[in-house]
Order: sequence, then C-alpha cells, then structure tokens
Amino acid sequence: MRTCLVLAWALCFVKFTTFAQDSTSVVPKRIYRTKTIVNQPAPVIDGLLNDPSWNTVEWGNDFIETRPDENTPPSHQTRFKIIYDPKFLYIAIRCFDDEPDKIVKRLSRRDSFDGDWIGIFIDSYHDKRTAFGFIVSAAGVKSDVFESNNGGSEDESWNPIWYTRTNIDSEGWTAEMKIPLSQLKFGKSGEQAWGLEVMRRYFREEERHVWQRLPADTPGFVSEFGELHGLLNLQPQKQLEIQPYTVASIKTYEAETGNPFRDGNDGKLTGGLDAKIGITNDLTLDLTINPDFGQVEADPSAIALDGFQIFFREQRPFFVENKNIFDYSVSNSEAGNTFGSDNLFYSRRIGRSPQGYPNATGDEFVDQPENTNILGAAKFSGKTKDGWSIGVLESVTARKYATIENTGLRREELVEPLTNYFVGRIQKDFNDRNTFIGGMFTATNRENLSENVDFLHKSAYSGGFDFKHQWNERDWYLGGNLIWSHIKGSAEAIQNTQESIAHLFQRVDADHVEVDPERTSMTGSGGNVQIGKIGNGHWKFESGATWRSPELEINDIGFQTRADDIRHYTWIGYQTLKPDSIFRKVGINYNHWSAWDFEGNHNMLQFNTNSWQNWKNNWFTNLGLNYKPIQYSNFALRGGPRLRQSSDISFWNGINTDNRKKLRYSMFHRGGKALDNSYATYYIEAGFSYQPFNALRISAFPEYSINNDKLQFIDNIDVTGEVRYLNGKVEQRTLSMSLRINYTINPNLTIQYWGQPFISRGRYSEFKQVTDPMAKVFDDRITLYSGNQIAFADDVYSVDENLDGNVDFTFDNPDFSFIQFRSNLVVRWEYIPGSEVFLVWSQDQSRSGNPMDRLFNSLGDNIFGDSKPQNIFLLKATYRFVL
Repeated sequence: MRTCLVLAWALCFVKFTTFAQDSTSVVPKRIYRTKTIVNQPAPVIDGLLNDPSWNTVEWGNDFIETRPDENTPPSHQTRFKIIYDPKFLYIAIRCFDDEPDKIVKRLSRRDSFDGDWIGIFIDSYHDKRTAFGFIVSAAGVKSDVFESNNGGSEDESWNPIWYTRTNIDSEGWTAEMKIPLSQLKFGKSGEQAWGLEVMRRYFREEERHVWQRLPADTPGFVSEFGELHGLLNLQPQKQLEIQPYTVASIKTYEAETGNPFRDGNDGKLTGGLDAKIGITNDLTLDLTINPDFGQVEADPSAIALDGFQIFFREQRPFFVENKNIFDYSVSNSEAGNTFGSDNLFYSRRIGRSPQGYPNATGDEFVDQPENTNILGAAKFSGKTKDGWSIGVLESVTARKYATIENTGLRREELVEPLTNYFVGRIQKDFNDRNTFIGGMFTATNRENLSENVDFLHKSAYSGGFDFKHQWNERDWYLGGNLIWSHIKGSAEAIQNTQESIAHLFQRVDADHVEVDPERTSMTGSGGNVQIGKIGNGHWKFESGATWRSPELEINDIGFQTRADDIRHYTWIGYQTLKPDSIFRKVGINYNHWSAWDFEGNHNMLQFNTNSWQNWKNNWFTNLGLNYKPIQYSNFALRGGPRLRQSSDISFWNGINTDNRKKLRYSMFHRGGKALDNSYATYYIEAGFSYQPFNALRISAFPEYSINNDKLQFIDNIDVTGEVRYLNGKVEQRTLSMSLRINYTINPNLTIQYWGQPFISRGRYSEFKQVTDPMAKVFDDRITLYSGNQIAFADDVYSVDENLDGNVDFTFDNPDFSFIQFRSNLVVRWEYIPGSEVFLVWSQDQSRSGNPMDRLFNSLGDNIFGDSKPQNIFLLKATYRFVL
C-alpha cells in the first residue's frame, strides 16, 4: 500500500510539473515620497480629489497584476497620493475603469470585502511582520484589518476610527481616506520610513493589482512591502478613548409551575465602560469594566461522542482585538492533524459557565447562573520600534452563587469562586527582523474553594519559550517552542485531573503512569520543533515533531485535548505560479503523521494526499485522500486498556462556484470507512448564497452527517471486582441548517439574522464488551451479548452474562435525541464613527426528543410546536469619546 501511495504521488507531480515556471528573482523595493501639508487647508473627505492640497505630491502609479497572472499589466491602472499633517494621514486613490457603469457596488456591514475595493496597508512599525490595513469598497463600505505573522494572520475585529468617501465618475472611481495618526503605531524619530502596499480588487475579472510587486512564490506579505518616505518630525499620538455603554434586556421563557426562579420573564438594566489609553504611541492599555457581550452570535450546536471538549472560536470583541499578540499555539503545523487548536491561552475560559453545582435534593428548586461575570479586565499591548511585542492581560471574574429554595426557605451555595486570570506575552525581533524569540506566562488563581467547588485547581500556571529564524530572503525557517504547566489543588482536584479524559492515568495496561490519590500538584511539559521552506519556487515543505508529557495540563486558561503524545509530521506542497488555459492556480500536497505515547507505543500512522484547484472560471475545488494503516487509542475505553482500532480510508471533497456571482453555491463532503466495516462516517454540507440586489444577501447551508460505529463506548462497569468495558453499535444521524439574512441600509446601518435548527439522534444496539483489546481482527476484540443475555424494561437494560437467571449488571438506555434552535437578529447602527446602537433579539430552544422519531418529525414537533422558546430582547448603546 505504501508503494502504491508513493507511485501515485510521483505520477501526480509528473503531471503538475508541466505548469513549471522559473522562480522569481529578488524584486526591488519601490519608494513613495510623501510631504506635509503647508499653508493649505487639509482635504475635505468627499471622494472628489479636487482639493488644492493634493497638488503637494506626485502620483504613485505603475501598478502591476499579482493574481491570477502575476507580473503582467493590469486591466486598468490605479494611482494614489499620500500627504499628512501633525494629526492625520490623507490618501487619494484613482481607480481607472473604462466601463464605470459595470463597477460592482455591493453593500454590506463593516469588514466585508465584496465588490470592487481598494486598500492601503501600512507597516508603521517597519518590522516586516505586522501591518495596518484600511480598505474601502466602491460602495463606501469600510474594512480594516491588522496583519500579523507576515500576513499569515488577519484580525478583522480591529476597528479604528478613520474616515473615507468614494465617488464614481466617467474615468472610473475614486476614494479619499483620512487616518488619524493615533490609530497607527510608530516610534519617535526625525524621519520615519514605513512599509507600504496599495492593493486593488478589480472585481469583474477577479484580479488583484498592487503597487509593489508581490511574486506568486513570495514567503509572506508584509515583508514584501515597498516603502513610504518623507514622514518628517511626526509626533507620536497617544490614544485616549472612553466608551461607556448601557444595556436594557428582557428575557422571556416557558414558566415552570411552582418554580419561583422560572416565572416566565426576567429583566435587568446594566452598564459598563471600555477605555483605550495610549501609554506611549506604540503601547496601549485597554480597560473594560463589567463588559457586555449580548450582541455576540451564539455558538453553533454540536455533540461529540468521543468525550473530548469542543473548541469554539472567540467572538467577544474585548478578547478578539489584538489576539495575535497573545497567541501561543502549542503544536500548530502546515501538516495539520497536530491538535492545532491547542493554545496556552484560550480566552473563553474567562467568563465561562460556573463549573460547580449546588448540593440540592430532588424536591428543591435551583437558580443556577448561566455565566460568570467579568468584574473587570485590562489589556496592555503593543509593539515598540525596537521590535519588542508586549502583551499583558489581567482579568477578575466574580464569585457566583446558586440559589436553592425549599418550601419558601432560600440558601446560597458557591458554584464559581472569585478567580484571577493573568497572561503575559513578550517577543523580540532581531537579525533585521528575520528572527524572533519570545516567551509567555499564564496564571489562574482561585480564592477560598469551598467544599462543593474543591474539585477545581487552587492555582494553575503555564508558560513557555518560542522562537523562529528565517533566512535566504525568508524562504527557509526553523522554529519551535517549549512549554510547561504546574497545577495545585486538593487531593480530590489533582486526582480528578489525573483521571480526566485528557490524561487517564488509571489506564489498566499503562506502566508509565498511575493515579496517586495523595498528590496535591502536578507538573508537565511539551513542545514543538519544525523546519520548512515556504517561498522561492513551486515547492514548499515542513517537517517537525510535537510532544506533550502525560502530566501536561493547561485547561484552566488554555485549551488542550489530550496529553501523553509524541507526534512526527511532514508536509510537502507544490503550486503553480502562472495560470494556463484551464486553471488560475493549482496546488497538490502530501502529508504523513506518526504518533507514540510516552511508553513507546506506536499509536498512529497516517498518510494523506490532497489537491486544490482554482479554475479559469473562478470555481474552486479540492480533494483529499487519507489512509491510516495503524491506529490505537489510549482514550477510547476511558481508563480501560489501550484499544486497537481498525485501519481505515477516508476522503474529503469541496466545490465552490464563482464567489463574484450574485447566486453562488458550495458543497463539501467527507467520509471514512474501516477496512473491516466496523465503522463508517459521512458528512455533507451544501448550500447557496444569493444577493438579489446590492443591499440584501441570503444564505442557507443545510448539513447532514451519518456515524455508524460498532464500537462506541458506553460505560465501564464493575461486576464483582471485574470491569466490563461496555460498548455498543451506534447509529447517529445529525441534521442542521445555518440560515443568514443580511440587509444593509447603508454601510453604518445593518440588519443581520442568523438561525440554526439542529437535531442529533443516536440509537444503540449490538451491546458488547471489549475482551481482547489488542486483537488484530475486530470480532476477536469483543464478546457480543446475545438476545437472551440482555433484557430491556423501563428504559434500563439488564444483563445476565452466565444465564443463571440473576442480573449481573444494569445500564441506562444510551439512546439520545437532542433538538435545538438558536437564532440572533441584530440591528446595528454606527451613528457616529466608533459609537453604536445594537437592538438584539436572541432565541434559544433546547430539549430532548424521542430517539425513535424521524429527524424531521422531531424538529417539527419540538422546535415548531407549541412549546415556548427562551427569548432575550436587548438594547445596547455606546458612545465613544476620543480625547
């Protein structure tokens, strides 16, 4: 099999080498020279370019196409001017177009990139890694991004205050921008030199035109910028912005008879404050007091049967902005499949749902808080002209109590203690910005853990050191990190951690780990190292290794799925550099992974090949194939022995039509199958996005998945001192659909709707115990219970193993049906730059259904039936003072 894969791989590359082009040579840096405004009024930002002050400087011109056909003349030329005064940077841009009636002016809310647009990107740090991007569409929609990791990461949540207008005339379209210097970060010197790029999207042909040439095989984005000169005697601007807010909310839901905490409605009025204070021009202190995140979209519904936690992306504005500085990915790689979500800092731990639950009897009513209040948080971040990136975050969350009522008497019990979270991050660039080293430290400290929350760690600390060195014009790199963790707590808390699914020290056949019930602390470590080539030519590659010791635990403030893992990975990629008669661009990749635990067991070997294609008609497709000949799991039996899992093959495939069209479609599906038919999975998502006119967009994406697994874990049951590793065959079906409707009245006034019905149903049968977990043949690993050994009554299964008429053990019916409908309707009005009003309606309806019902019947009966959903109506108003 391995030989077949190598031959297939070689044949693919013989075909793709027919696209070969010579690698690009070193591209000279272009320079644009700006001047200050002298004895003239500043331009009026109206998009007309008729102010006399624009005559101060010459036009920057001679744009070149960067895609699809790099280093060729663009369909239409573009030119720009840049001038400045002590407070602002002014940009004038002319986008020529000989058919101005065909310029696409699609409306959307801020940070959408649809239609024709023009953007200016400024590396004011001049560190060749980070940049501030200011983009405006022909319709006047603003977008702004903070580029980091040399353009590898984009933060669209960055929302500076700036001003822009556009205009369409007989020559094409024009844009004017006014950018406060306080929104940029730069050092103090007599003459500044900044990185500069100007990029245009010519929508009709889906071309990108740039002022500074960007070769197709360039190793990055920001490092390839041209330069902006002529910035003389700029005075660093210290930001001072204060944004108070107030929120009025009403919650309605179905009342519960006799429950004093669920009478049908709740209301509250709250307020808070956000502030941004420039300590220096390049270092900023962000403060928030009692932040509100009511306008944030709800998380999509999901169910996992493997026991591991599900990663959800951060959506709250305070934590999203400048998140790149606090990023410390533990095992990220180009090859993927290396726990890419694992990170020393996972901001969703702050303000999480309370982790404790009160000691209440069945006849008592409980008012359990939904979230932990963030009393306040401060974030000090930025980058100095000397190349120091600094990030410090401090946050305190409140004690949360559950209220219990029993026959009119009430008491409170702690369910989440007062907690302090601290994150410190630092990096230093040197070697002409080609090398950086950095470090990170996190701390979680909880106060006064009472008996019912004593399972939490009293304190948790983690940290690490990371580095990256690039050479040969940044084409090659060597990078990596080392991390460690240390947790303290009661013996119960540390034992819980040892026995959690991420660690499972109680595994019966593991000689290198064991549960120590007397421990009150635990220390672990991990790391990642990699070498790769990312630029200069068709070929790219990366190879490396990542590891985490059995004791590594970062989940108090980080995200970690599992420990006790050593993993090697390799990725090799090939891409075309020039379009041909069929493709705009094509890439093909090869990956392999191999994993061991710290006892030396070889747990996984996997091969992958995949390809992506950008067709001439601007359709995108991809296809990937996996083969996994070796896989064992230390986690499948939740503390039981290491389990051999069957070899499998899997695939994925996606198709996206031209995203410029008003009606566009996409489809993605994936599937997998064990070679011995012990399990099979399939998932498909297919939908459309339709924009009937510039102000309205509608999209709907239904999803359906099938999971048939003959060895799905149910429970570990002790029977007279012997453990039964109980499994069954699960037939799981999941159906959902995401519906979005966006209506843009103007770029500052939008209406957005998102809704998702969701149902996941699982039916179990063929109950069995694992008796020989390492057997090569699937049927030899298990002992299947026969029909006369197992009986079902009152939603409980009874097992008589030896058929002596006595029940040996029982277990609850594992069948499930979970139905949910979540939605958000948000009206957003930015009435002046930086100040907003939100009107929000959120709805949540969650319940259990009958697993025997059909999927559509369950949705209809439970979501669209007579039951009353939970509704939240919220009005939020902010005002941004710029001082």
